[in-house]
Amino acid sequence: MNALLPLLAAVVGYGVPGGVVAVPLAETAVEARFDGRHAVVHRDYALIGIPLGTAPGQHSVDITTRTGSLKVSFDVEPKEFPVQRLTIANDRLVNPKSEDLVRIGRETARMRAAYALASPTMGDLHPFLLPVDGELSSPFGRKRILNGQPRSPHQGLDIAANTGTPMIAPAAGLVVVTGDFFFNGNTVMIDHGSGLVTMYCHLHEVHVREGDSLARGEAFGSVGATGRATGPHLHWTVSMHGTKVDPLALIQVLGDIERSE
Repeated sequence: MNALLPLLAAVVGYGVPGGVVAVPLAETAVEARFDGRHAVVHRDYALIGIPLGTAPGQHSVDITTRTGSLKVSFDVEPKEFPVQRLTIANDRLVNPKSEDLVRIGRETARMRAAYALASPTMGDLHPFLLPVDGELSSPFGRKRILNGQPRSPHQGLDIAANTGTPMIAPAAGLVVVTGDFFFNGNTVMIDHGSGLVTMYCHLHEVHVREGDSLARGEAFGSVGATGRATGPHLHWTVSMHGTKVDPLALIQVLGDIERSE
């Protein structure tokens, strides 16, 4: 059976590329998918991450229930992202050598495996905390030109802070990746369950190991400038079943859900 879901509440969020929308779920819902990917489930909502390449227009979430299938529609509005031009002193970090590509390939495989995790929920996601106090220096989605060469859009949020500034976990989770990566420098990845995985790059120090559990607000490292960085800052990536989204959009949507209840 195909039908429109009788909504218990309005769709919440920001229907833009890189944004997050929250679709209310009926008690009979079994799963929700968008663009073939599972949703992150938070309370009675399916959280949908909208990929950067999503075209403007009407889109729908496919919901499976115990009695059939349903669709919920939402609009994606166009969004323009500014261009960021950076000069990297070490050109090898822009144009890696052949031996670097082997290392980069291994590290990319580790990150992809972490982003593909769909562990059970590890606790309520609200409040989803900023991991460090600092200046929001480079927003999500910026088009990047490095040493005059176009590169992929910025799929994280940069927060500038002094070297050694402590960082905390935004929500409870399990440390699934640590290491010194070619581009990312000292890196930590945290699995928060339900397909929500976060990554922290350019760290000065890492105070956790793979397999460690973290509580919301627990410190796990400090800000640095390792890897491809022009100064001390945290690069923070938020992934929802492999879709990178603006961390600030997720924080806002979770707050909107809290205020609506």
